[in-house]
Amino acid sequence: MTELRLEGDTLPGATLGEESPLPIFRDRVTDRRVALREPVPDEMWAYLGWQTGNRVLPYRLQDRYTRDRRPLTLPAIVLENEFLRATFWPSLGGRMVSLVAKPQQRELLYRNPVFQPANLALRNAWFAGGVEWNVGQYGHAFHTCAPIFAVRISGLHGEPGLRLYEYERCKGLFWQLDFFLPPGSRSLIAAARVINPHDTPTSLYWWTNIAVPEAADVRVLGPTSKTLYLDRAIHGFGYGDLPYLPTINGRDATYATNFPSANEFFFECQEADLPWVAALDAQGCGLVEASTRALVARKLFCWGMHQGGRHWQEFLAQPGMAYIEVQAGLAPSQLHGLPMPAHSSRDWVEVFGYLETDPRQAHSADWQTAWTAVDKGVKALISASDLAALQDECRARADTVPEEVLHHGSGWGALEQQRATYTGCGDAPPPSLLFPAETLGAEQRKWLTLLMDGRLPEQNPLETPGEWMVQPEWRTLLERSLREPRHCHWYALLHYGIVLMEHFDEAGAVAAWQESLQRAPSIWAYRNLGVAAQMAQDTARARYYYDQAWQYAVAIGLEDALVREYLGFLCRLGDYGKAREVLDSLPAQLRDDDRVRILRGRIALELGDLATVEEILSREYAIVREEEVELTDLWFGMWQKRVAAATGRPIDAALRREVEAAYPPPARIDFRSIA
Repeated sequence: MTELRLEGDTLPGATLGEESPLPIFRDRVTDRRVALREPVPDEMWAYLGWQTGNRVLPYRLQDRYTRDRRPLTLPAIVLENEFLRATFWPSLGGRMVSLVAKPQQRELLYRNPVFQPANLALRNAWFAGGVEWNVGQYGHAFHTCAPIFAVRISGLHGEPGLRLYEYERCKGLFWQLDFFLPPGSRSLIAAARVINPHDTPTSLYWWTNIAVPEAADVRVLGPTSKTLYLDRAIHGFGYGDLPYLPTINGRDATYATNFPSANEFFFECQEADLPWVAALDAQGCGLVEASTRALVARKLFCWGMHQGGRHWQEFLAQPGMAYIEVQAGLAPSQLHGLPMPAHSSRDWVEVFGYLETDPRQAHSADWQTAWTAVDKGVKALISASDLAALQDECRARADTVPEEVLHHGSGWGALEQQRATYTGCGDAPPPSLLFPAETLGAEQRKWLTLLMDGRLPEQNPLETPGEWMVQPEWRTLLERSLREPRHCHWYALLHYGIVLMEHFDEAGAVAAWQESLQRAPSIWAYRNLGVAAQMAQDTARARYYYDQAWQYAVAIGLEDALVREYLGFLCRLGDYGKAREVLDSLPAQLRDDDRVRILRGRIALELGDLATVEEILSREYAIVREEEVELTDLWFGMWQKRVAAATGRPIDAALRREVEAAYPPPARIDFRSIA
């Protein structure tokens, strides 16, 4: 018997806090340069790096969390039959946080005992554990720490099923995941569909990230010997054969604990009739994921066995917790883009379950023996023909109307539905995706007014601007409204500048923000002009605009909106004296902000205040970015100055090497990804 029910998960957790009001503009270089070490098959070059430059807009950063954990109850949806129990968190991207094999009483995923956001996603906030659904732009998804829609649907045989979905605003994509767990099924079925409803093509990214426990006896296998592996020496990938990789001195890469540093490699499954990945322990048991052939690659990511990697594991959870990620994607690597034509869709089916195999074969030193043995076990659980038949069934049900709404997502899907219907440009969402009108909130209603009345409502420049819209469809509507002088106010011009900057019209953006300032001075326009001046490498103008923005922020009590960025800008200029003045003027609450404290450490180091540096390094910080080394740089900088003062030696390369060997940093501040 299959059951679908609502529950609540209570655990220690940190709240996300408010979103940043500052727009973060996309990389000026949209296609990353990614090196490949020859020889590499021709097909591996196609779309490599394409459209993988960093993007955030129209979303805003989620960067106001802390490490202050308190009891937190999150809505949970459970889908269960006699063999498996799956638990999802719809308020946090639909993350499948648990998959239990009931007869074995075994958790197949890495289930994080805490909710601790950390700075690893496109919007900053991310958390470890479970299965994450990444769609849209390269990186951890925009929705990964945001609510999405969850509805009850009818399953493949009349049993209850679960649908998760949302509208992804950056690429303008609708996406849905239908989960089925029929009575008697030993596999959780996930049918995915991504839809581009627009009149223009875009790029597509999808990776399913599955966290499983890390252990020395856990081996990760896939149905191939071919791999793209991370080669830090060339800032790209090598291409070779598993399991022994040259980047780790010929050790077996399919055991994650053989990696000294954070690392990853991709199983190239293009020739496999049934792509899969499995993480199996010494007994040959563990989780398996398999899919139709649309998901052509699998990946292993690990943090590495050095101090920085071990610290990241504990930082994201608690001491004694370690995990790796096994992933499945549409492209040969995560740095390969994919074209998504106008008015098109892509779909596939994944299954997740428990696998038992012969441990001697699964852990054989002969890779061909190992993976082919596991391949047979996977196909005994579910064959390629089984999956093909499942996909046909899931496609036939993909447009079924939901039976009950279990959880609401954002109001942006409802707004897009209104826009497509009102303008006739683009396709409305299919009937499978309900976006109720009651989800339209205050931010969506601003843009609904632009759609219906041809004007963007003006607001007080002393208030935070709210949500941004940079999509081409909204640019057209905004430009049309600005032809009417009475609609051409400071707020509309502010937003228009954001749109132009995001579409690489820097001169147009600057003109719009300057005109916005003529209508009404605001922190927001001054700050954006400062960003534009930095891009143009005009330091003097950038300094003027940032100083103006800061003066307005102080005058109206909105220092928290700008203080991190302003202090960072002053530090990049090397004006540590002014930065210290700004710090001293801040209220106590802002001085205790994580990023402000780290910047205070940098300022103190440069001004020779080593006692303050030591005090700054005595605590933990929530906001540290993946691969950020600012804290360890402060540590080594502090000791270099101490040793230089005690010995009279200059701070040169030789002294730096000696200090790094003699004064290793404490684990609490070590976030280095390389040993």
